[in-house]
Amino acid sequence: MELTEINNSIIAPLTKTDNSFADFTNDCNSNFSNGSIFKSSSQNNALASIIANNSNLNAQAIAVTLNQADLIIQNTVIPSLASIGSTIELKYQVKNQGTSNAVASTTKFYLSQDKTLSNDDRYLGYDSVDIIATGVNTSESTTIKIDNSIAPGSYYLISQADSNKVVSESSESNNIVASAINLTPPLPDVVIQNAVSPTSTAVGSNIQLNYQVKNQGYETAFSSYTLFYLSKDSTVSDDDVYLGSDYVDILAAGAYSSESAIFKIQSNIATGSYYLIFQADGNGDFIESNENNNTLAKAINITSTKTDLIVQNAVAPSLVSVGDSWKISYQIKNRGVDKAFPSATMFYISKDKTLSDDDLYLGYNDVGSLAAGAYSSKTSSLRIGQNITAGSYYLLYKADGYNNVIETNESNNIVAKAVTVKNSFSSTNGYGLINAAAAVAGAIGQTTFADVPNLGGRNWGADIIKAPEVWAKGYTGKGILVAVVDTGVDRNHPDLSANIWKNTKEIAGNGKDDDGNGYIDDVYGWNFVDKNNKTLDKNGHGTHVAGTIAGVKNSFGVTGIAYNAKIMPVKVLDDRGSGSDSAIANGIRYAVDNGANVINVSIGKYPGNTQIQSAVKYASSKGAIVVMAAGNDGGSTPYYPASYAQDWGLAVGAVDKYRNLANFSNRAGSELLSYVTAPGVAIYSTLPGNKYGTWNGTSMATPHVAGVVALMLNANKSLTDAQVRKILTASAGNSLKA
Repeated sequence: MELTEINNSIIAPLTKTDNSFADFTNDCNSNFSNGSIFKSSSQNNALASIIANNSNLNAQAIAVTLNQADLIIQNTVIPSLASIGSTIELKYQVKNQGTSNAVASTTKFYLSQDKTLSNDDRYLGYDSVDIIATGVNTSESTTIKIDNSIAPGSYYLISQADSNKVVSESSESNNIVASAINLTPPLPDVVIQNAVSPTSTAVGSNIQLNYQVKNQGYETAFSSYTLFYLSKDSTVSDDDVYLGSDYVDILAAGAYSSESAIFKIQSNIATGSYYLIFQADGNGDFIESNENNNTLAKAINITSTKTDLIVQNAVAPSLVSVGDSWKISYQIKNRGVDKAFPSATMFYISKDKTLSDDDLYLGYNDVGSLAAGAYSSKTSSLRIGQNITAGSYYLLYKADGYNNVIETNESNNIVAKAVTVKNSFSSTNGYGLINAAAAVAGAIGQTTFADVPNLGGRNWGADIIKAPEVWAKGYTGKGILVAVVDTGVDRNHPDLSANIWKNTKEIAGNGKDDDGNGYIDDVYGWNFVDKNNKTLDKNGHGTHVAGTIAGVKNSFGVTGIAYNAKIMPVKVLDDRGSGSDSAIANGIRYAVDNGANVINVSIGKYPGNTQIQSAVKYASSKGAIVVMAAGNDGGSTPYYPASYAQDWGLAVGAVDKYRNLANFSNRAGSELLSYVTAPGVAIYSTLPGNKYGTWNGTSMATPHVAGVVALMLNANKSLTDAQVRKILTASAGNSLKA
């Protein structure tokens, strides 16, 4: 009998046994209709036909040997740890180890408390498997989600081959494989989405990146940083070029945040094709349910530029002074054939025409983008703020000062202009002895005033600073208010009482803050030591200072440098001459807010204090000039707040009647600041109780300068702090000699 193939299934030969063929035939006929031999009815019918058509065969018994498939799961790759709500990837193989082809089938996955499949196991999903020939295995992969309703804990993930039982198998008991898996509580999972970036850019340019960070996990994601790289492939590795980071705030489960960032493609990056990689949670700030989906790569091409920036038509003064500001002008031109990105022009003082590390940096100008062939006209104000030696120098203009622009020629960015530097500043006495005649004349645009005869006697201080020359021109300080921030002032002294400021907006003794300035009954200033309105001086220091500034011009006592100015008493030191930083700072601010034009601070110490510094800066911003004592330690640098004269106000050292710096006076120091000197040895002035006395100190020199500033403002009240500083230092003794 021949083998017969029906529907690709081989019917095995019939083998004779001891039973009769008729019995077998009857048995087959009675069972074919129920499909007892094959699952396919066509195969059963075919076999019945074969038997019927061979009825002439001798009656004999036969046995049927069947070829069947046998599917098993092998080589599973399943994570041992996953979080609730996460999606996991499953990899596995289905092998047909049977003797017949297996039709297409389905693998199903379950979560179980043990290694066996039961009705109470949690169904997770399925994967379709194609026809598998005998002896062949097929590699499969799928993703399944761990539903948020599943409780954390230890489980088995069961993979079941031919779960729908469509394949006739020789063994139905070997379809299942169980893999241990531990499910943790829900975790965040941040990904990059909707990223927008340029497909091409040039070296040296800035690129803007827009993107979203989404938390597709089931738990809040803490704040994090997105990191950005340039890579030769789409994965992050140690040799990638780091571009920068972008902060991302907290993200609730399911939420996203739209972000943008700008980064520069540095000039040292080679041209070519790259991937721009966005990496969510780049610093690994929190644990995620999936740590493998944080990156997104976008292709980008980095090209070179053909620009060439030069400086042209540079104009600068041939003579400049240390400490002064001066104007320059120039043009930046792009001689290249490509657009030049924004850059900065930098300026230096150099001993030669080349830029080196020991050159003095002066500042920079921003320059916008320049099209090929275009130029930009620029101006700038420069200042030599360091105490450099006077002499011949070059002012260097350097195009593309930060070297941000890739150019065809990097050696033609610098232009040098010869300049002579004048320096009147000395580390010993700063700009030297003040000259009231030259300073007040400078305030009104003149050179100086003609000399007049000296007063002599106890007025030697006024004589050597040339105050009488100013009085002769009618400038006496009238209309100028000078605050004495000190131990208070004896407002009843006969040489002071006529020049004491009175707060006319305040009603004395009514217990109210009539002018709304925050201080009750501050008719004659305020006491920041005891926090009341008692500003009388029991120490003497403040009264002595006040007499030098604005002692009344009469037939007795002393005549102040600005003898028609008004004195505002501000008590910040107690009767022993001590006070707090906050009291001094608040006293300066009070003086400013209540109209003082000049503020005398014959106070000092080491180190500095930010409250006082802020108050001095505040005074300058409001147009008040703070005059500060350098200190009496004979040190190489001034006390604070006098050292703040680098930026605001004036520092004052002391000289004797022979114009020699007093041995106790702190020097100016090597750092450039507005330091001048004035008489401070054997100074005769007012004391409390209608008395007078001779005192020494930079505290006594300072009111001479405060008086001169009052005279300058009397001549030109519109002068700013910066203008007063410039005029006073430029007209002082060392400047006039230079």
